[in-house]
Amino acid sequence: MDDEELARAFEGHRPHLLALAARTLGSMSDAEDAVQEAWFRLKKHADDPIDNLGGWLTRVVGRICIDTLRSRTTRPKATLDDWADSLVVTEDDDGPEETALAADTLGLALLVVFQTLRPEERLAFVLHDVFAVPFSEIGPIVGCSTDAAKMLASRARRKVRQSPTPTGDRRQRREVVDAFLVATREGDFEGLLELLDPDLRWHRFTPHGHTVTIGANEVLSALRTKSIDRVEARRVNVNGEPGILVWGPSGRPIALMSCTVVDGRLAGIVSVLDPARLARMTLPARARVANVD
Repeated sequence: MDDEELARAFEGHRPHLLALAARTLGSMSDAEDAVQEAWFRLKKHADDPIDNLGGWLTRVVGRICIDTLRSRTTRPKATLDDWADSLVVTEDDDGPEETALAADTLGLALLVVFQTLRPEERLAFVLHDVFAVPFSEIGPIVGCSTDAAKMLASRARRKVRQSPTPTGDRRQRREVVDAFLVATREGDFEGLLELLDPDLRWHRFTPHGHTVTIGANEVLSALRTKSIDRVEARRVNVNGEPGILVWGPSGRPIALMSCTVVDGRLAGIVSVLDPARLARMTLPARARVANVD
């Protein structure tokens, strides 16, 4: 196979490889690096007999993903850096961009859970539960037996299920977020309490690290201490789910929230509270005010 044929064959597999790496790593830039590295390795083996190019490339990208995830564990306070470049924030409507976004990205709540998985668990789960790769093929990729690969995916699945899964259609989830915004602006704490799940999990990511609190009262306490009338907030779409973007008095974005709505209540919130990082992101304009009446 000459260079042109090899490149053409590789490009045919690139979308699958990029999707696999992006879902495993939670970072599009890292995923692109992984796929590029797979191409370099393929060129080195261009003269080797490869019966199943797709399977070979999947194994290579899988191993690269594991190495990347392992390297992250040596970096302190790297959680936000590992996935922040994959945040995609758009207007929250039913256009084709938002529909594609919901299908092609991981929600922030799932990204947070993924940070708790071991590299092998994470890859085994993605390969089997997302891409339907059989465990007999997953085992060699993660370096274990078929039965051990099943256990890795099972452990990951149990952890993933601890993350609340959105219910209701997108319109219903938006309505809950809109009601939350209205109640916050009006200082209606009784109304807020009705909108918040009692066991709500609130993840906050700042330049200094990650904290998580549980319970609706934690959110209410935080809102009571904020000068709500000095900020502007509106609904946006964050990786396919309704969220909230907040601007401070200076007009700069100061907070981004992704909301998980379950049974008509907010069951999970992931907040990025890093103005410097938000200033570098492509975000919807402040001027457009959502209709939440």
